[in-house]
Formats: sequence, structure tokens, C-alpha cells
Amino acid sequence: MNTQNTPPTSSAANAHDGQTAADNNAPTVAFPRPTPAQVGERAAALDAATLNIASMVNQITHGDCAKVLRQLPDACANMVLTDPPYLVRYKDRAGRTVANDDNTRWMFPAFSELYRVLKPDSYCVCFYGWSKADRFLSVWRECGFYPVGHFVWAKRYASCVRHSRMMHEQAYLLAKGNPLPPKHPPADVQPWKYTGNRLHPTQKPVDSLTPLIEAYSRPFDLVVDPFAGSASTGVAALSCRRRCLLIEKDAGYYQAAKARLDRLPHHMTAFFLNRQPTKAAPVLQTPKA
Repeated sequence: MNTQNTPPTSSAANAHDGQTAADNNAPTVAFPRPTPAQVGERAAALDAATLNIASMVNQITHGDCAKVLRQLPDACANMVLTDPPYLVRYKDRAGRTVANDDNTRWMFPAFSELYRVLKPDSYCVCFYGWSKADRFLSVWRECGFYPVGHFVWAKRYASCVRHSRMMHEQAYLLAKGNPLPPKHPPADVQPWKYTGNRLHPTQKPVDSLTPLIEAYSRPFDLVVDPFAGSASTGVAALSCRRRCLLIEKDAGYYQAAKARLDRLPHHMTAFFLNRQPTKAAPVLQTPKA
């Protein structure tokens, strides 16, 4: 599979490069200034969004992720790590299924909102179904993401046997903008530890997620998972001293994930409340293309 590792170009930037002297003499269009009432309404909306996200941090929210994400302000997340439906109508031996695993209608609304809430020059790690890779890549690119890496987790057992023995999981490393590469990037082939899928039919092991969070985010960053399932991303983020914001649509999995988070030691969910003031981090310069 040939993937592009170059960020999408900006048509506005290209138009600016081709500007002529005549263009510079074009009349300036004056836009009306907002009224004080409009400014107040916008400020109130921003305050409401800030309060809303504060109540969701280190918690799991029950709902449709596209609708919940719309409540969040732009560029509020430092990293996305998620395991969405694979579009394969999966059912385990106990008959458990995954919501929206039988259609693609959710894909663009969800990933376009994820792109909006993710900060510029940041990473998104997304598991996917290998048989639907073309569909996932198409939607990611349409939303603005582009692939910069790919991970494979080798299993000691086959999760399915058909034309081959399927003994791996996979995820793409996607970028928004031009994030600086991590100082210690993880290997793109990783071991896998079976979870037993006790809380969810496709439950991911925390140990497989922590190296990604440590590499592509910083302490106290906000990691978002809109397809939270059993809350493995949240547990991994909190164990790495990151904050998390989780969303799950299925009521049963939501209850199991909430109970899992409630059982965590208090210091794991409240560490950021006692964060000591530190010097502001230096501004990282985005490398030129």
C-alpha cells in the first residue's frame, strides 16, 4: 500500500504565493465589527465550553461521539488514541457486538470533529480493520489527517482463521499539521498481551497503549478517545500522568468502563489538581517543508 507522508498543501497559501502587484492594489473589503452583545455571546459560549470540558476530564461520557465532540472547543486535545469500529460486523463467541460496526455513516462526522478538537501539529493513533484500510485512509485524508507511521502488534494466537491465521493488530499514526518527531519514537512492531476481553469484545491491553502515549504526548496533556470501549486508553493515559477524555456510545460498555475508572486509585485521577507551577515550555518551531 502506497501512503503519502506529506501534509496536505494549503490552496490559500498557494494563491498567496502567486499574488501579483495588481492583486495588492485590489480594494479592501470592510467587514462589520461585532456588536458588544455578539462579543458577549461568544465569550459566554466559550466559557460554557470550557466548563463543559472540565467536567468531562478523566471521566467517560455516554453518548454519540460526533455529538459529544461538537460540545468541545477547537484545538483542546493534545493527542487522539482510539479504536473505532472496524466495519466488519464483528461478533464474539458470547454474541457481543460493537455499535456502528455495520455501517460507515459515522466515519466522516466523527473524524472531522476529532480533527477540529485536536491541536495543530499533533498526533492521532487510530486502530482500524485491515480489510477496510482504503475506506479509513480515504476518510482520514478527507478530514485533513495524513499517515506518518504504522504500528503492528504481534499476537501469540490467531483471533480468526480463514484465508490466513490472523495474528496481529494494527494502527496508523496520523498527523495534523507538522508535529515534531518524538525524541524516542516507539518501534513499529510491538508485542501484544491478551486481555481476555472481559469488559469489551475487542478490549485493548493497557501495556500496548502506554508507549504510544508517552511518545506522542507530554505529562498533563489531554488524550481523547471517542470510541472508549473498556476505557483502556483512559487507564493508560492516567498511568502516564496525562489527562483523558473518553466517550462511549454503548450503554453496557459505558457502565463497565465507568466502573473500571472508579476503581482506580485516587492519585491516578487527581494528580493534575496538585500540579506545581513550572516555567512555560519553550515554543517548538515547526520545521519548514
